[in-house]
Amino acid sequence: MLSAYITHSDCARHAMGPDHPECPERLGAINDHLLVKGLLDCMIPVDAPLATEEQLGRAHASLYVRELFAASPTEGLHAVDPDTNMNPYTLQAALRAAGAAVKATDMVIAGEAPTAFCCVRPPGHHAEREAAMGFCFFNNVAVGVRHALDVHGLSRIALIDFDVHHGNGSEDIFRGDERVLMCSIFEKGLYPFNGESAIGPNMVNVGLPSRSGSDAFRAAVTEHWIPALDAFAPEMIYISAGFDAHREDDMGNLGLVESDYAWVTQQLMTVAQRHCRGRVISCLEGGYVLSPLARSVAAHVRVLIGAD
Repeated sequence: MLSAYITHSDCARHAMGPDHPECPERLGAINDHLLVKGLLDCMIPVDAPLATEEQLGRAHASLYVRELFAASPTEGLHAVDPDTNMNPYTLQAALRAAGAAVKATDMVIAGEAPTAFCCVRPPGHHAEREAAMGFCFFNNVAVGVRHALDVHGLSRIALIDFDVHHGNGSEDIFRGDERVLMCSIFEKGLYPFNGESAIGPNMVNVGLPSRSGSDAFRAAVTEHWIPALDAFAPEMIYISAGFDAHREDDMGNLGLVESDYAWVTQQLMTVAQRHCRGRVISCLEGGYVLSPLARSVAAHVRVLIGAD
């Protein structure tokens, strides 16, 4: 059975201005590289649907959702945060990005795909229950997780975040939710300047110093994430897959390389085989220099879909 590759052309129409690092070209670079490497031949292409207000409302306050709809401009740019802008196509793209996580959830739980990769933008893990920030509007992975919990009736879900920036939005949405274990690794001292002190007992946060490199990253996964995941025994694993900790990406300075992303994906797949029949859903987050982003996604996806 083939894994799902969920994306939509609407996601490339969202743009936040000239020279903004979260640019439409990110998706094209990923898609082209996966195609060249033959990985798209190993996956089912799926168009991301539009998330509904009901689906968004499981992760976000209803008033916030309505306000974001109302803020969508008919022309030009509208700033919702100092570095987060809407153009006339942003709302549609954001609905596709969140809808991708919902579609992935439905497919994997129904047994239509063993795993799924959502190649979408805008990203989501900085979006809090009532606030857009950090290039993010809706928290895509949180919408998917809550769909699995509240619609499909799952009771234990693990959310893994290896973006170089802490997923404060996901933490805000899931704080104290005993059905969700969130495991996060990030670089200390970077935006959003929090995460080093977990705000709930269901959070396993590991902040790493600048220039930590592969050994520290892998040790954090082995010593902190894996024991917590095994104790929790999740029924499904979601990944906020950010690739901006790569040594060629100037958004951070952890110094990771493609083999680190392949390695951490393999660790998570092994946990998934032990506890949740291999069910893993990955949603694209950060990664802003096109070549290392595309190469890192390919390393991640190759393991996610069992192409090795």
